Amino acid sequence: MVGNSPAMSEVYQLVRLVAPTPTTVLLTGETGTGKELVARAVHELSNRASGPFVRVNCGALSESLLESELFGHVKGAFTSANENRTGRFEAGHGGTIFLDEINSVSYTLQVKLLRVLQEQEFERVGDTKTIRVDCRIVAATNRDLLDEIEAERFREDLYYRLNVVPIYLPPLRGRASDVPDLVEFFVKMYAARNGRPVPKLTKEAIDALKSYSWPGNVRELQNYAERALVLMQGDEFTADLLPPHVRGLAPVRIGRPAASGPEKRAEELVTLGLSEYADEKRPFEKVMSLVERELLAQMLRQCQGVQIKAAERLGINRNTLHKKVTEYGLDSESR
Repeated sequence: MVGNSPAMSEVYQLVRLVAPTPTTVLLTGETGTGKELVARAVHELSNRASGPFVRVNCGALSESLLESELFGHVKGAFTSANENRTGRFEAGHGGTIFLDEINSVSYTLQVKLLRVLQEQEFERVGDTKTIRVDCRIVAATNRDLLDEIEAERFREDLYYRLNVVPIYLPPLRGRASDVPDLVEFFVKMYAARNGRPVPKLTKEAIDALKSYSWPGNVRELQNYAERALVLMQGDEFTADLLPPHVRGLAPVRIGRPAASGPEKRAEELVTLGLSEYADEKRPFEKVMSLVERELLAQMLRQCQGVQIKAAERLGINRNTLHKKVTEYGLDSESR
């Protein structure tokens, strides 16, 4: 993993603390933030490092296929079951099983998962023989599981069993200081693969990369680094090698629908803040504080003032939320 920002330093510290234990870990964060890398780090730093690391993408399979994939099946269990098959939990015995996109697991299948987490045992599909396994579980999601619970798509008991040690992976836009190191890492990697000298990154290129919002996070950055190396003709990584939208040159889409709901409210706040603070020093910080206060107030209202729940939904530390509540005078909104 690459990056020395405070947000990533906190991730590294949590990984080092939890890895030597058998504790279940829940990784949360947007797509492309590196959840699988963290899962592998938890495995490699544990006493199970010599055992298997088994990854299952729960979102890529239907309910019936996922059940067979996780727990295995016996011959004749269903039409295409022509022989006995070992599931991923058996294959991961003595090691770590990484359940990616855990939010995609059906409500019915979640019951069997809960049993494995609690009892470390299950039956293959179509069989009555109980199989015991010793697996360390690391799960990941890019969705807010509390919202999934409220929508009755995710079991509350399973959530609390998974959420023993939560680790939040920050989006790349929240750690812009890591961008130069990440770009350098990827450029060196692709230069070596293509048998080319490592190019020098220009200041303009670095500034453009640091200013971009990175909706696709580190995965998007990796793609653009490879693209630049392919298109490069000299020995410098220049800004013109980046897509126009990364450089802030993408045209505004014609017929863009008007904002509504939270987006409209955010636009109103920014407009209000700009008109009020535009002539003052450091307007960016003041406008962002205005938007941040509104976000915290709305989330606290949605969570009936429960700070623990609000902090989880926001993806921030409870102590951080408490400080913000005091800073913005939101005590009447929270309890």
